[in-house]
Amino acid sequence: MAMSVFERALRHDRALVATMLLMVVALSWAYLLAGAGAMLGMEEGEGGMAMTLTSWTPAHALLMLLMWVVMMVAMMLPGAAPMLLLFTAIGRARHSPGWRMVASGMFVLGYIAIWSAFSLAAVALQFAMEKAALLSPMMQTTSTALAGAVLIAAGVYQWTPLKHACLRYCRSPLEFVLTHWREGLRGAFAMGFRHGIYCLGCCWALMLLLFVGGVMNLAWIAGLALLVLIEKLAPAGYWIGRVTGAGLVIWGIAVLLTIR
Repeated sequence: MAMSVFERALRHDRALVATMLLMVVALSWAYLLAGAGAMLGMEEGEGGMAMTLTSWTPAHALLMLLMWVVMMVAMMLPGAAPMLLLFTAIGRARHSPGWRMVASGMFVLGYIAIWSAFSLAAVALQFAMEKAALLSPMMQTTSTALAGAVLIAAGVYQWTPLKHACLRYCRSPLEFVLTHWREGLRGAFAMGFRHGIYCLGCCWALMLLLFVGGVMNLAWIAGLALLVLIEKLAPAGYWIGRVTGAGLVIWGIAVLLTIR
């Protein structure tokens, strides 16, 4: 009886994949919310004292890496949902329901592997910025010049051919499938990995803006996540991305002009 219920659930694998995806994203946001709340409490402290930066032990580095990976999952995985659901749908006519679920999981693992590599680089950058006294306890750059430069760089990148070549594959799951389909579970992982590369090429500069608005600023994180989602899913996503790029350049110039 239990097996028949399980088999019936697998027949609705796209709905099941969508539900599991939603759960993963929701849990990731819950983790970020809890972490941001804890850091805010530490910042206020007793008597309104600001928190101090934590020393970089191996345990702290691993905690920071986990935080970055979870944050990338929360921000980037929703935009990959159309690709994952198409991948699952194509497998319906080729494989058993159980295989499709495992293959979908391998695709997600491949996708997350790329953003985990980015997270590792982000942790290294965070470490370097802290050692150079360029980062506040809330993980926001204390350098006006650096903030302005990052804003301008991210804005310019929004207009580059590389950005739009990568965004094209993120916006067109069918085109990605037609040019990058691979068979087997290893192929599913490779497809997720390749799709993650395109998403990284599309969004890495926007993710660096986390150091401008604050890595633990939930409103800033949500705003960037929404922008990524709009770029990938909205009909006018290309133009919204370009307009955003122009706005970031103007903002960055305005920031640099405040330097005395």
